[in-house]
Amino acid sequence: MKSMSPKPECPPAVPGRELRIRPMTPGDFEPLHALLSRPDVMRYLEAPYTREQTSAFLRRACSEDPPVLAAEADGTFIGYVIFHPWDPASIEIGWVLFPEYWGRGYASALTGMLIRIAREKGKQPVIECVPAQKATAHIAGKFGFVRTETRDGLDVYRLIR
Repeated sequence: MKSMSPKPECPPAVPGRELRIRPMTPGDFEPLHALLSRPDVMRYLEAPYTREQTSAFLRRACSEDPPVLAAEADGTFIGYVIFHPWDPASIEIGWVLFPEYWGRGYASALTGMLIRIAREKGKQPVIECVPAQKATAHIAGKFGFVRTETRDGLDVYRLIR
């Protein structure tokens, strides 16, 4: 099966910042745990992670195909991106970032990068989110995604244009 992982290096997307995505490594444990253990970050996802849960997540992240990808700005771990098959024609995209990167263009820049990579692979980008997650819905709308359904309690947005 052909790997669906994005290119490890992506061009800068936030003016003045080097933004890239790359496969996670075991060395990402501490910043990943700092991210996943925060109640404000995990509010719409699940309960904050323990160190053991983070360790299990990271083991899976490093071994999956495609792997879970870290997001970096100027060489600093700022979170991770979601980029995996959603159905045969679609790839789910998304992001989980530290709050200090919220509202500053990073999620939008990552969304643009992931849309481009999905399209290069001939796949339709899909975003899923809890209906109360207004910031994600806003970014989806900004890029032309349209809410097409609710599945398992999550709003599903598909890129129409």
